[in-house]
Amino acid sequence: MTPAIGISQNNLTEVAHTLTKVLADEFVLYTKTRNAHWNVEGPDFYAKHTFFESQYEMLDETMDNVAERIRTLGHYAPATLKQFLQLTHLTELSREANDSTGFIKELLADHESIIVFLRENINRFANDLQDLGSSDFITGLMETHEKMAWMLRAHLK
Repeated sequence: MTPAIGISQNNLTEVAHTLTKVLADEFVLYTKTRNAHWNVEGPDFYAKHTFFESQYEMLDETMDNVAERIRTLGHYAPATLKQFLQLTHLTELSREANDSTGFIKELLADHESIIVFLRENINRFANDLQDLGSSDFITGLMETHEKMAWMLRAHLK
């Protein structure tokens, strides 16, 4: 049943389609953060292992919230690796070294990419697609990623 929430079906579809890209980005970033957690090496191993764990736990909750927002709009959330890889803006990079600095730089770039994508859609959702709820939702996501990026950036000083 289509939600009757004061937003046209076309606009709901457009917002949901954009959110599927966000969900794919979140899933790929989550996987890359898990990879950093599992495979980081070096004298700072334990501190970074624990740090990456806190980051992927935040991303796990974020993924669930994005998927539930898509469902709230009356659409299905993508849920396969194939779909995520087709929809994501991020890349799966293979690393030669598993040092914390390399992982941090890569994850930071991904967070910043997501921040830019979210920022580009905040006003679009509110003004063009008349979905203030989703605009507010992605504003909160952007703020979460800004904080996570700050935490990563602080390790590079």
